[in-house]
Amino acid sequence: MPAPQHHRIHRTGWLRAAVLGANDGIVSTASLIAGVSAAQGSHGAVLTAGLAGLVAGALSMAAGEYVSVKSQSDVERADLKLEQKALAGNSAVELQELADIYVNRGLPPGLAMQVAQALTAHDALDAHARDELGISKNTRAQPLMAAAASASSFAIGAVLPLALAALVPRPGWQLPAVAVGSIACLGLLGAVAAWAGGAPKVRAVLRVTVLGVAAIALTAGVGALFGAAG
Repeated sequence: MPAPQHHRIHRTGWLRAAVLGANDGIVSTASLIAGVSAAQGSHGAVLTAGLAGLVAGALSMAAGEYVSVKSQSDVERADLKLEQKALAGNSAVELQELADIYVNRGLPPGLAMQVAQALTAHDALDAHARDELGISKNTRAQPLMAAAASASSFAIGAVLPLALAALVPRPGWQLPAVAVGSIACLGLLGAVAAWAGGAPKVRAVLRVTVLGVAAIALTAGVGALFGAAG
């Protein structure tokens, strides 16, 4: 007997927000620290910039994610209300509409109507939400969960380069330590995200590390340029 399959679609809501938050936390904070360090900023200035970036970034991620996902949630709720009204006023038309959907998916008309009747009797709104509107319980927008996941994951990601900067105060060693450590953390994050989502790990790791290297290098270059000019 084949082993049962464990699907991962139910993870998409929180996984996207968590990965985005942690990745942004590592990259933005590491880049900020690299820029200030390359500009010959003091150890205190580097830590202050990193801590300010952590707080501001976490709050910004939470607010942005909440507003974005809340807009999606509002659209879903409005569509469900319209569908509920249509079911109450035109149940026969809605039943035929559901049956037509199943016919288009390959069912014979008679069987399609039987399926539509059975699903309508069980939960008409759920059937239309899923098969007509594409809104399922697994993918429904959850603004508060998305905002909390984004803020907390950003903070966790930002703590990593900030901790490295605190542990390596020497100017000559601080920038390489933060850069290398942050890139390693990005690679680990990419591997964990790929594992959780069932995606290829090597591709995910390369994607996040290459982009992270580019962001840190460019910001460090800007810091070095302004440091030399000053």
